[in-house]
Amino acid sequence: MVRIRKIEIQNFRSIRSLTWLPSPGLNCLIGSGDSGKSTILDAIDLCLGARRNITLGDTDFFGLDVSQPIQITLTLGQLPDMLKNLDVYGQYLHAFDSTTGQLQAEPMQGFETVLSLRLIVGSELEPIWTLVSERAQALGQERNIAWKDRLLLAPARLGTYANSNLSWTRGSVLNRLTEERPNLGAELANASREARATFGNQAGPQLAETLRIVTEKATALGVPVGTQAQALLDAHAVSISDGAIALHDEWGVPLRSLGTGSSRLLVAGLQRAAAQRASIALVDEVEYGLEPHRLVRLLDSLGAKEAPSPLQAFLTTHSPVAVRELRGDQIFVVRKAQDGTHHVLEVGVEDDVQSTIRMDPEAFLARSVIVCEGASEVGLIRGLDQYWTARNYRSLLAAGTAYVNVGGGEPDRCFARGLALLKLGYRVMVLVDADKPPTSEVVEAYRAAGGEFITWREGRALEDELFLSLTDAAVDTMLQRAVEFLDRDLVAAHISTQSQGRNSLDDILRLRQQQHPYSPEVRLLLALTSRNRKNGWYKSLTKFEILAREIVGPDYQAMDAGFTALIRQLFGWAHAA
Repeated sequence: MVRIRKIEIQNFRSIRSLTWLPSPGLNCLIGSGDSGKSTILDAIDLCLGARRNITLGDTDFFGLDVSQPIQITLTLGQLPDMLKNLDVYGQYLHAFDSTTGQLQAEPMQGFETVLSLRLIVGSELEPIWTLVSERAQALGQERNIAWKDRLLLAPARLGTYANSNLSWTRGSVLNRLTEERPNLGAELANASREARATFGNQAGPQLAETLRIVTEKATALGVPVGTQAQALLDAHAVSISDGAIALHDEWGVPLRSLGTGSSRLLVAGLQRAAAQRASIALVDEVEYGLEPHRLVRLLDSLGAKEAPSPLQAFLTTHSPVAVRELRGDQIFVVRKAQDGTHHVLEVGVEDDVQSTIRMDPEAFLARSVIVCEGASEVGLIRGLDQYWTARNYRSLLAAGTAYVNVGGGEPDRCFARGLALLKLGYRVMVLVDADKPPTSEVVEAYRAAGGEFITWREGRALEDELFLSLTDAAVDTMLQRAVEFLDRDLVAAHISTQSQGRNSLDDILRLRQQQHPYSPEVRLLLALTSRNRKNGWYKSLTKFEILAREIVGPDYQAMDAGFTALIRQLFGWAHAA
């Protein structure tokens, strides 16, 4: 069960330089488009895959600079005995310090024994694979990993099409399930429809254990193959070779006819079953072709919920479903610096991060994040965005902005959550009420890390800003909405209780019918009444979304300038990304 302990990439596609110590289990890479996620998977595949040659071009060099060779180095640990053979690999074995990522020239007690495999491609585009060793180089020695060993080490790649793993082709996961191999015999030499019909009787007993595992995994994963998968000649095979023997269902239909999602799900399950022989899997866009529930099943097949994980898997995703299903130590953000160097940052398992993963996974897939004290602020921003988008303004979604709902409580939580996201390279804006001041030390730590924040005006919560800033006509509609959301008698009771009987809903409405404007005292009364924690009128994302879209947005040009300035600052920050 080999594991990649260290990945080093130089001058490959968008990556000028990257050094990363991956997790021995599941590594899910997230990040903006063109951040280099798929390039990392391709680098692993090119360096460790069972290939005698590869096809690369000038565009595979960083900045099209072919004078700087592509160099991909993988340090491999948890070596099987065959790779510790001193006669074969003795000069190339190193000691690896997992805490620093450093290699020692020779194996040492207390450190893991590893091999480092390097792929170099220069301007002539000829790939060269070598094991890295200064000792061997000093002796004028050079070697690669033996081909038979490369075949066993090669990672399984679950690409857009998984068909190659559903027949007994070279490198197929089927060849890694057991030692069984099909005996081609004379039947294949005269392959025809008759041979296809009868070959299953010949191959079935030879591949019984493999077929049993395939059927068992397919049934467990909900992939339809009937009561027993079969090994029959593939009707689409154009040549008589190992690849002509493919998996079929009970009714003789080739399993390569399965949909993309089913194929990937089945191959992932088979890769798990073959983990003792091939323990590294690569999956680009893990959600491709899968409904959410089947995506979760695929992640489980790759060992997402197991410790230790049976596989070392490298995934990329843009799916919040995938992010939500994983732990913070299984998720890694890929960041590209201005000089072309790349960094891979572990999201981590701190409470402020893990709770965001569960509640707002979309935030980890965005460029900019607005951390909101509660659902009210999220609803306000979403509703205003919908209002302006309907009038052909650019949406915050198009600007790559997501929201985090901290869920109320102490404002310090917003700044702690924001600081955790800042450390992962996100642009962060915190939006909090001003009725309870945060701890100054917490705010300063957040600001020192580059975070920005907005609060409503002194002593005000969001409801205060609305009732004290909107025009009289808009406040009329706010009251009307409260009655629609709750009940007229209930709203009236809230007002009477809050004012200790000095004001009533009927009195307020009668003054408005007489064209009297709302007094500052009545506006403040409505604000305090509406935001009562036990009896809040609008305390939900959906309700505030409606208020923002149907009341605040249309009233934006006429309402108080101090409030519009705060809204303008917030949206200006989001669109500046």
